[in-house]
Amino acid sequence: MGGVIVHYNLTILLQLFERAALLLMCLFVLTRLPRFKEIFIKGAYAPQELAMVTVVFSLFAILGTYTGINVEGSLVNVRIIAIVAGGILFGPWVGMITGLISGVHRFLIDIGGVTSVPCLITSITAGVVSGVIYRRTSPDKRWIAGILAGMICEALTMVLILVMANPASLGADIVSKIAFPMIAGQICVGFIVMLVQSVEGEKERIAAKQSKLALDIANKTLPYFRNINPQSLRTICEIIKDDIGADAVAITDTGHIRAYVGVGEEYYTETDEIISEETKKTISSGEITIRDDDTEYMNRAIRSLIIIPLKEKGEVTGALKIYYTKAHKITYSLQAMAVGLSQIISTLMEVSRVEGIKEMANKAELKALQTSINPHFLFNALNAIASSIRIDPDKARELIVNLSGYMRYNLELSDEFIDIRRELQQVQQYVEIEKARFGSRLAVEYDIDEVEVRIPSLIIQPLVENAIMHGILKARGQGTVTISVKDLGKAVRVGIADTGAGISEETIERVYSGHMPDNKIGLYNVHQRVKLIYGQGLTIRRLDKGTDIYFDVKKEQR
Repeated sequence: MGGVIVHYNLTILLQLFERAALLLMCLFVLTRLPRFKEIFIKGAYAPQELAMVTVVFSLFAILGTYTGINVEGSLVNVRIIAIVAGGILFGPWVGMITGLISGVHRFLIDIGGVTSVPCLITSITAGVVSGVIYRRTSPDKRWIAGILAGMICEALTMVLILVMANPASLGADIVSKIAFPMIAGQICVGFIVMLVQSVEGEKERIAAKQSKLALDIANKTLPYFRNINPQSLRTICEIIKDDIGADAVAITDTGHIRAYVGVGEEYYTETDEIISEETKKTISSGEITIRDDDTEYMNRAIRSLIIIPLKEKGEVTGALKIYYTKAHKITYSLQAMAVGLSQIISTLMEVSRVEGIKEMANKAELKALQTSINPHFLFNALNAIASSIRIDPDKARELIVNLSGYMRYNLELSDEFIDIRRELQQVQQYVEIEKARFGSRLAVEYDIDEVEVRIPSLIIQPLVENAIMHGILKARGQGTVTISVKDLGKAVRVGIADTGAGISEETIERVYSGHMPDNKIGLYNVHQRVKLIYGQGLTIRRLDKGTDIYFDVKKEQR
């Protein structure tokens, strides 16, 4: 008799393993599907992903009930295996909801059955216990904890059947036939947990692969970061696009598209303002934006996109944008690589900016030295003083003081950033000398707010010199140069306007594009310095009569 029972139990156990094997096969297939594989790999899950997983494991649990083996009104099934595995792998919400749904389902299809209430109770219990294991057990031990939890829950089922069965002999008969296969079958929980964790283990391999890809891209693009300009940024985008197989790649600053390569590039230029709401959102929030099946994007050819903020010293300075023409291309591995790549790009751009500032500082020192010993400037200034000595000795004395102060400022200059009032004092000394030279042809007006801000040295005087030499003196009659410093709240706007000949649109374009000859270090030099330091260069406008140039200085900038 005992041998018959053992044989019967083994037969039921083998049949239970067949059902569990079917569950394992289904899970294996899901782990190969890209959409589900991404979820299994992740360590943190979005609400919609948890909902999807809950539906999957609830269906597995319900299917386990329907494919159960009927023994004296009881069903030998893999429901508890599905519940415990779901909760251990994806957290308490998945476990509890799966346990509740499948437990209620089991109760409703056999209301009044001898095992319906015990199965309801243990299904819910299994969901709660699996959630606790997820919270309190390290990943490498979850498979063992899952097996033990499943066995304990099934043992609880057996106890409840014995207690609640009527007549008691029926409960004892059922338990004697199903207890061993149901409890021993929970070994399959460990198999399921290890299967999914093997997929999760791919995360490290993917991270290593993507890190190598990001470093390879960094090595290829490094030479182009030494001199950042529209063409070098475009080359960087082309390298990224080719290496990651994207359909389009773009780099922006906080207001404009710096480079765009790929699908739709005919609609963009380096001076285009950012118009997509997704990019504006990323720059304002500092958070990554992902659209994985976007049919509403402004470029209808784009279906997937990821926008990662570029940051320098914790502040967003732009964005890296990657586009695909197919949906669901923004995988976990691509996200990991893109984030790493954006960090590398941010660092390289910051290093490039610092190197650029150093280079421009050296040019500024050269400019200061050249100005201080410029024989033409000195000769003209002395001529103006000599002309005033007999006619207006006081005026001559004032010019000598201005020239002395101007020359001393240039010779003693050492700080990269100075108080704006000191810079304006030097500008005023320069202006007084030029007014003495050109007489009534030159008028200078000042519109200065009281502000506390430090600016790069020798950055206003070249703009005033440009306004006089290339504006006022190239037009007929008297001209006026207006020097303004206006408080805008969070920033200070420094402006130089003149009523002279007016700058040509070609010159403006050459300044912006970086195609000025190397030997011209006036207006272009100032534009580059301002752009490197503040992220935004000069704003240059041709007026109906004359030119208006200004730049903004953040008050907190140091």
